[in-house]
This record gives sequence, structure tokens and C-alpha cells, in this order.
Amino acid sequence: MSLFSDSKKATLFLDRDGVINRRVVDGYVTHPDELVILRGVTEAMAVFTSFFQRIIVVSNQQGVGKGIMTSGAVHRVHAYLKERIARAGGRIDGIYFCPALESENHPWRKPSTGMALAAQNDFPEIEFSHAWMAGDSRSDMLFARRLNMRAVFIETEPTRETLSPDLFDLRFPSLLAFAHFLQNEQNSTSRL
Repeated sequence: MSLFSDSKKATLFLDRDGVINRRVVDGYVTHPDELVILRGVTEAMAVFTSFFQRIIVVSNQQGVGKGIMTSGAVHRVHAYLKERIARAGGRIDGIYFCPALESENHPWRKPSTGMALAAQNDFPEIEFSHAWMAGDSRSDMLFARRLNMRAVFIETEPTRETLSPDLFDLRFPSLLAFAHFLQNEQNSTSRL
């Protein structure tokens, strides 16, 4: 599959913490005021909007399971995130999160694929063979592999874990670098 075959049918799945927003060290984003969107993300999301039919955020949020925050608080953070992205010319079509603890082995908790299957149920046009997953962890890359998506490793912060190169297809220091790559690839393809 070339990068842009059936690009109008492509879906981008994104992790949230450490990819879209600054990760809270030893904590969680519990309120919209705590959501610090990483540099270049709003610009990248505007670029992605022109490339992908659907843009979906999938995020493990075990702070809910720990009782640190409520599902309502997570929804408020996500509403704020969608608003910020939309104001900059981008969009997020859906946001799915798993509130379960890691120890619960919940079917929605990445690397399990439940959130992607729920998104596909809500947006039946999603085809995983035409999907990309951009994330910053091993669980994100495994999530992509289990669904035969292209895996994009975003290393915005020092890597917390060692990842084997066979777990991802592409690696970038930021979402904006990934967006620029897509633009450059499209430009070089259109010149052929």
C-alpha cells in the first residue's frame, strides 16, 4: 500500500498524553486548565484534517479507576481539547478512553483493541488496513500492530521504554514532524 492510496478513506488514531498534550509526571490531567497542548500540535491537527477522513483519539485513563478523577472530568478535558483543535482549523471526530486500571485487563485498555472497535462501530467507514496509529508507547504500537495499522512512534519526551524497531513503521520527534512528512510525501508523489 502506498502512503496515499485511498487517502480519502484513511483514519488516524492518536494517543493523547505525551503525543497531543504534555504528560503529567506521576499524575493525570484532571481539569482543562491542566491540559498543556504540545508545541506544533494544533498546526499538525489542521494538516491531518486535510489528509484523513477520520481522526480518533484513544487514551488509557486509569486515573478514573484509581479514583483520582471522574469520567465526567475526562469528558470536560476532551471537550476543551476538541474546542482548541477546532479553533486552529483541525478536528477530532471521536475520543475514546479506558478508565480501567492496568491490572484489570480491560478489553478497551491499549494494547487491547476495544477502543478502535468501538470507533469502527460509530464510524463504519473506518478500515484498519487504511489506518495509522501515532503514539508514544509500546502499548500504542502493539495496538496498531494488532489491527494491521501503520504504527508511528512519536518521541516527544525521552523514551520511557525501549522499543524494538519492528514495532513501528515510522518515527518522529513530534506530531508536527509527522504532519510535515505527510505533506512532503504528498508533494513528491504529486510531482511524479
